[in-house]
Amino acid sequence: MAAPAGYEPLPKHDHEFEGLAEPAAASHLSGRGRAVRSRRLLFSLVALLGVIGITAFYSFAPPQHATYASERVPCTSYTDDVDDRLQKCPSGLPPPAHPPAKVNPFASLTIDETVSISKWLVAPERGLNLTRGDKAILSDNFIYHIDAFRPAKKDAVAYLDNPEAVSPPERFARVTIHHGAADDPHVMDYLVGPLPVSAKTSMRRLTEIYHRDSIPYNARGFTTLGELTPLLARIMPPLAEVTEDLFGGSARGLPNDTLVAAIMAPLSFDGSFRRGWVSWRRNTPGPWLHPVNFFQYVDFSGTDPSQWKLLKLVYNHQVFNSTDAFLAAYHDGTLKRHPDRPDQDPAQGGWSTRKRPSTSSARDLDHLPGPRSVSFAGLRFRVDRATQYVSWMGWGMYLGFDRDMGLSLWDLRFKGERIIYELAPQEAIAQYAGNDPMQTTTAWLDRFFGMGSAVRDMIPGYDCPHEAVYLPATTHNFEGSIVRSRAICIFEHDAARPITRHTGYSDGEFGATRGYQLVIRSVSTVGNYDYLFDYIFQIDGTIEVRLSASGYLQGGYWEPAQEGYGTAIRDTTMGSLHDHVINYKVDLDVAGTENSLLFTSTTQETITQPWFEDDWGAEVIQQKISKRYIETEDDALLKFPANLQGGYSLVNKDAKNRWGIPRGYAIHPGYSPIHNTVVGSKRLLNNANWARYNLAVSKRKETEPSSSCQWNLNLPGDPMIDFHKFFDGENITQEDLVAWVNVGMHHLPQAEDSPNTRTNLAASSFFLTPLNYFDEDVSMESINSILLSAPVKPGEPWTFDDYGVVPVNCAPDAVPPFEYVGVQTYGLDGEPAPPTTAEEMRKSAELYHRIKVEL
Repeated sequence: MAAPAGYEPLPKHDHEFEGLAEPAAASHLSGRGRAVRSRRLLFSLVALLGVIGITAFYSFAPPQHATYASERVPCTSYTDDVDDRLQKCPSGLPPPAHPPAKVNPFASLTIDETVSISKWLVAPERGLNLTRGDKAILSDNFIYHIDAFRPAKKDAVAYLDNPEAVSPPERFARVTIHHGAADDPHVMDYLVGPLPVSAKTSMRRLTEIYHRDSIPYNARGFTTLGELTPLLARIMPPLAEVTEDLFGGSARGLPNDTLVAAIMAPLSFDGSFRRGWVSWRRNTPGPWLHPVNFFQYVDFSGTDPSQWKLLKLVYNHQVFNSTDAFLAAYHDGTLKRHPDRPDQDPAQGGWSTRKRPSTSSARDLDHLPGPRSVSFAGLRFRVDRATQYVSWMGWGMYLGFDRDMGLSLWDLRFKGERIIYELAPQEAIAQYAGNDPMQTTTAWLDRFFGMGSAVRDMIPGYDCPHEAVYLPATTHNFEGSIVRSRAICIFEHDAARPITRHTGYSDGEFGATRGYQLVIRSVSTVGNYDYLFDYIFQIDGTIEVRLSASGYLQGGYWEPAQEGYGTAIRDTTMGSLHDHVINYKVDLDVAGTENSLLFTSTTQETITQPWFEDDWGAEVIQQKISKRYIETEDDALLKFPANLQGGYSLVNKDAKNRWGIPRGYAIHPGYSPIHNTVVGSKRLLNNANWARYNLAVSKRKETEPSSSCQWNLNLPGDPMIDFHKFFDGENITQEDLVAWVNVGMHHLPQAEDSPNTRTNLAASSFFLTPLNYFDEDVSMESINSILLSAPVKPGEPWTFDDYGVVPVNCAPDAVPPFEYVGVQTYGLDGEPAPPTTAEEMRKSAELYHRIKVEL
């Protein structure tokens, strides 16, 4: 069977991917299967026995010879005994979904499609003079990137709303070509299609989505994994003896080099140059935490490495304009040396690894595996692999994936109505502070590196529960294609708190509804940082969009002069102060595409009324709600009000609920609702204007598909996409609107960020939730609820109705042996590439964040 568009076949040893089948219904779910009297007896027992009684009633008692868990009873003995008593649980595969349309208009390109596009482009009649990307040098023309170009919204919606009568929109690709051989080297995007390649296929420049026509070559993406090597290989070996003396490391271009480099960004202001600060670190696990406080400012503008040069050196706050000046200070004794520091001993570098500290004592009962989620009646979400469509509890959506930002969600419907057309991350910045050339000049925009190509296979049982369903994704670069078989995971879990509840005594007052959630997750590792992207769906129509960070800090060299710019986490390592801000595009379609932006706030008022009692005086101080519509884009660059006394929503004035209120969806802040702290820095001047706000709302346009692009990193003074230019005074009343929403964190590092940042603290989110969209709380529809009734007569038991959804007992399948598949790579011809070494994988993953000198 042909692979679905944009997603590649999975290895057969991954049992969870072998197919999708409707699990057989468990026989004990065919009816309530018990009488009211039995239910009352059960509830009486539960009340009598408490928590221990519940466990005893719903589980089989251990055999007589069993001992307590603290005595280390093997798990297998009890499991084997249970297997003899219980039926096997239903299949762990999700039942098939039923997408509204058979074609996913937002699917990624397949390997075969990219190969055919490449062959079409290199044909002589194109006149592009292309070199194979895996053989190209900077002065060549070569295909840098190929990705799907999403269709116009009107075409996609026309098909999705009437797939039997309307054909799917034509498919096109966005192709990026580096024109290094041109008289004026530059980068250009092209639109190629329609696909598949045929006599109708053509190409044109794709400029309408940018604010500049071509991308300056000095703002280009990384073109080879060792782009800086020609320069570093010239300037570092002559310094080897000195660097060995000063901080016990060198970079001679040998396999056993003890120093590695990283280069900070942005590398240009407007594309007229390409320069950056190179910082040096120890070549040890977690090198980001082992800086040596030695920096070089280099110029690698243009396409000729022989013209690249060293401009400055900085060591211990001393600035030298040449290598000779630095060596002269070293030899004549005028160089101010760092004192020896104990944690720079290479033999003591284990603290920056994830290995468990040998000095740690075991925690009580930690030798036992922790609880895990099991869907005893079978998975309750559906997946269609061919279209990458997922449905759960009234929700349905298509998945998309691309090189720049990874996972995106499309055509999100709830209870049959489209709520969101597109929900997708746009950019992630990290802006640093410090008293050294590295931290003060760093303002990363991680889209440059490709947060989609940086997606990693998730670790079963750690990144996602054991019963999660994994989906693959494919990205493409100038060397070939990359397939991640576990790029996306999907699972349902119990939030461990009811979504609604109340304890009452009148008829119908007492009950609760379970707070189940569906999670769709991917993880990107961009150099040192790991980003966990979560989309969390709830049964009341709410979506939580959450971003969590982990991985290594970009550590600086700790010394007294760094006070105020970070925190010491070792003797010579600091965690540097920085902001993370991540932007999302939310194309809400609330009861249609005609929406308005509503601001709701509360204020304090003092009033008098004729009925006030004299005991309390004549005045009352209270709150009052005020509402106003924001009518133009210029007024729609927004920050949340102080004390969060108010918020923003998109509503349809012409579509009202039963109570005459416009139907809407609110954008609620979740964890850490921040915006960027620093405004006005030249290194983040106009290339990330979206980060200045909590959210912004603009009129949707096909020419404004994203708030950022890959090349914005190196063009802060004249970006390809200037977000502020989206906001040109247009009216936004009853228009198709897009909300651009930010999450992030002010990261004030601490010792507990070593070796890795914790996702429980480094997390941020926002909620999209119904605002008078319905006539009532639709989560009450769930039959995973319970309704209790007080005794009719004193002393009689409480009764309850669980709507027939009774607890289920069965023996789940054994957790399969742990296996990490890793990446699958394919060459430009579409054939599997030979296995590569861990060092080569590391180079392609860490890019500018870790540069090893090679001769």
